Amino acid sequence: MATDYDASRKTEEEQKEESLEARRLTSGEQDKTSGKVDEDETELAETYELPGADLSHETLSIEVVPKQSDEFTCTSCFLVQHVSRRSAPDVDLCAECA
Repeated sequence: MATDYDASRKTEEEQKEESLEARRLTSGEQDKTSGKVDEDETELAETYELPGADLSHETLSIEVVPKQSDEFTCTSCFLVQHVSRRSAPDVDLCAECA
């Protein structure tokens, strides 16, 4: 049997707890709380909004402006950038993606 010398050593109290748990498992005794369902987690899970949910009642709170003449769309990250962020004069790649 291989021995892991780097593993932390267990105190006497931890060894006693492990042996009690092993006895409980072999005797067929079960933990009294193991079958209970945590109702708080269930209620909490119901409050999560999943992606793709119906957002038809939502309205935009920002104004969307079309791309300006001094902007370009990076072909790598697809973000609209100012022309000063171009990596090369005739290349539609921003400085971060280049």
